[in-house]
Amino acid sequence: MAIGRLIFLIVFTSVFAGVAHGQDSAATPAVLPQADSDPVLSHRTAPGTAPAPSEAVPLAVPKGTAIQIALDREVRVAKVGQPIHGRTVEPIYAFDKLVIPVGAEAIGRITKIEEVSAGKRTLDVLDADFTPARKLNVEFSELVLADGRHIPIHTSVTPGSGQVIEFVTASEEKKGVKDEAAEKVKQAKDEAKREWDTALEQVHEPGKAHRVERYAVAQLPVHPQYINAGTVYFAELMEHLDFGSEPLSPQAATALRELPPDGTVVRARLTAGISSATAQKGDDVQAMVSKPVFDGDRLILPQGSILKGSVIQVAPAQRMHRNGQLRIVFHELILPDGIEDKVNATLEGVQAGKADDLKLDSEGGAEAQTPKTRYLQTGISIGLAALSSSGDGDGDIGNRAAGGAGGFKLIGIALGMTVRSQPLGMAMGAFGASRSIYTHFISRGRDVVFPKNTAMAIGISTRPAAPAKSAANETIQQ
Repeated sequence: MAIGRLIFLIVFTSVFAGVAHGQDSAATPAVLPQADSDPVLSHRTAPGTAPAPSEAVPLAVPKGTAIQIALDREVRVAKVGQPIHGRTVEPIYAFDKLVIPVGAEAIGRITKIEEVSAGKRTLDVLDADFTPARKLNVEFSELVLADGRHIPIHTSVTPGSGQVIEFVTASEEKKGVKDEAAEKVKQAKDEAKREWDTALEQVHEPGKAHRVERYAVAQLPVHPQYINAGTVYFAELMEHLDFGSEPLSPQAATALRELPPDGTVVRARLTAGISSATAQKGDDVQAMVSKPVFDGDRLILPQGSILKGSVIQVAPAQRMHRNGQLRIVFHELILPDGIEDKVNATLEGVQAGKADDLKLDSEGGAEAQTPKTRYLQTGISIGLAALSSSGDGDGDIGNRAAGGAGGFKLIGIALGMTVRSQPLGMAMGAFGASRSIYTHFISRGRDVVFPKNTAMAIGISTRPAAPAKSAANETIQQ
């Protein structure tokens, strides 16, 4: 009996072990995909493999992205909380999709009107200006798209923005024979300028008569402050905007592993401001691609890619009205998944304030220009000073008024007409002439300043860079 029980126990144990082994073998394949999954890339697969069918790309506009907004009508500054209205003048993309088009309405308000310092107020009073311009802080809180959607936003305006700007392209005086890539660059930068000009057509800019009127009003001792139509603000998002996600096809993943062809012009924005006053040769420069690049219908460079470069030449503004100069190049391209490529890229176009009168040479070097009107303005001041010293004496009201106009504008005219003193008129005229000469010919010139989020057109080449110039040629004349 005991022997029979022992035989039964042995047989039962063997059968149970076989069943358990079969269950373990059947469970093993379910574990293997986890061990073989690819953790390297978040939205692109490694070279030579196809992306998973369920792989998706988030369509999000990240925090810190700048929305460029131009005021579409003139604003007379009255109080804190005053509403302002504008239109987007640069499109916003998420990866490869347009999510905020040009022309979207932007609603904001004035959040702060700063006081003028005592020193500046004193100087302005001496110049017959009792209501000097005050610095304004603004914010934008809502976008309204063409389809009626309202998108709440929380923004902070980039310091240095808030001026009427233009898009400046590089000179066409290229050295060497023009090839197909050079022609592509020319067409692309011309298109960038056309797009900017078209975007500003939605702004109700004043005509010449209105500008003359505003200039005349600004000469009065007491006058209102205006924000000009066309003033552009770089409004940085303080919170990200979510527009869902999209699947990434195998074809798109394959195209993303290719370099942009020679002659490609990339739209990008500076991630940090730069100025010829403070920059040093060798300083790092970085720009983020703001508009995806396609080769036909294939995406080859998504929004969010990074261009890294450096300052190769710089000269700060100096006395005798010598203006600043700045030259930067980009030499590294980094895709959102971290893949890096070496490139040779130069500045082909850039946003700049109209008042700066910026010029780009054929190699992307930027230099501030001095307006030729300085000769006219200085000549008028000298003429008024000369007129104040002529005449028969204290009774010549016209000559005394001329001296006052050259020195202290309307207050000077009033003093010249009421105070019977030719020496006073001559003194005011001499003051005005000397101040004009100093301002336009002796004082420090203007620096090249690119605020954070300045839009650029950057020409990319995958070919090796040209041989370096000699040290003598690289030196910018001081």
